Amino acid sequence: MSPHGWNPRHSKVSARSVLAIGVLLTTTIAAQAGGFAIREQSAVGEGSSYAGVAAGGALSSAFWNPATITQTRGFAVETDASIIAGYANNTPTTATLGALGFGGTNNVALPAVVPSGYASYQLNNNLWLGMAFNAPFGLSESFPDTFSGRAYGDSNTSLATYNFNPMIAWRINDWISVGAGFQAQYAKVTYDTGIGPAPPFVAQQIGILSGAGWAYGATAGATFTPGPNTRIGIGWRSALNQKINGTFGTTVGFPFFLPPTTTGAVSTTIKMPDIVSLGIRQRLDMNWTVMATAEWTNWSRIGTSNVVLPSGAPATLVGVPITIPFKYRDGQFYALGAEYNWTPITTLRAGVAYEISPIDDTVRIPALPDNDRLWVSAGLSHKLSQSVTLDFAYSHAFVKDPTFNISASSGNPSFNGVDTYVGKGSSHFDIFTVALRYAPNPTP
Repeated sequence: MSPHGWNPRHSKVSARSVLAIGVLLTTTIAAQAGGFAIREQSAVGEGSSYAGVAAGGALSSAFWNPATITQTRGFAVETDASIIAGYANNTPTTATLGALGFGGTNNVALPAVVPSGYASYQLNNNLWLGMAFNAPFGLSESFPDTFSGRAYGDSNTSLATYNFNPMIAWRINDWISVGAGFQAQYAKVTYDTGIGPAPPFVAQQIGILSGAGWAYGATAGATFTPGPNTRIGIGWRSALNQKINGTFGTTVGFPFFLPPTTTGAVSTTIKMPDIVSLGIRQRLDMNWTVMATAEWTNWSRIGTSNVVLPSGAPATLVGVPITIPFKYRDGQFYALGAEYNWTPITTLRAGVAYEISPIDDTVRIPALPDNDRLWVSAGLSHKLSQSVTLDFAYSHAFVKDPTFNISASSGNPSFNGVDTYVGKGSSHFDIFTVALRYAPNPTP
């Protein structure tokens, strides 16, 4: 019998259980979230507001830095799932469709479950293979047809991504490890837009863009251990040019005197950002560890997505080329956190973070109401056996109230030349995450 009454045979059963749960999550749960980028990839990371994640702490740190898989010996596996409960409403002050009796909204954010899974295997003393499954980008909202900003957020809007990330890592020596990986990402998109302010029967119709496609990229990173109590990590997730092939259509048959509108096959490309994360974990004594993160996201590359026909000509809606003018700035994220070993089998953690949104007042639309936010988080890890650990985490994000100014004088690139929408919103979200980890051998 092992110490504390643990039996190694139980670990084998538990490993199969963790793998089974991972397969269930990754094959039955659609990746959706209330924001465009999804940070919820690790229960251990979330418990400290993602402080120090690029330096390690759990197998799920591989999302930010593939070199961290060298911190687990032998075979290891982890399954995470997050429930995101968001809130976002809209209150118009000036709107073209207000004259038709259209108004604001209650909560338009839909709850979502976001899965992730990780596995690693040590080939020899210095070489590891790994695999990750994630949903790194997502959006899920539902607007009423009577929303006065329906030209900039209507009906159902969703983005779901599924990212497969095999990786390899090499421990050069006791204090430097490096890693690299390949990304293959599948995305599904549905984007609805309201059509026209008048006549009323047209105002209640929508244009629907839907499609799916693949993107490919890379990951890379390194960890540094200058002393027994210090770990530093830097990780990079490459930009992805997300191809979307699908169709565009409308729910109204346009009269012959209106300009032409595309129906049928279309395509577009969404330029997803690079992400660079820097993390540090500093153990103070046998019980306390403090962590910090600084992260940069290259959202400014996203620009405008043009929707085109198979011939390469622009797709049109009532004679106007269909575009999605994101025009974001770069995003930034900073976090501080701490872990406390409460007992030999239970660890507590907490953290706080501040995120500078890539979406500012000059480009914001109701369909993407993001703004700067403050995170507060808490979590715990509890060993169920010598090899199996259960993790819980909770976060609340206080989002700065977003404002919207989409008009001829605002300069907002989404203005369609007809529909003015000026207003404000209120948003926040709660995240609950659970994970199960199997790691039979101590960290090297």
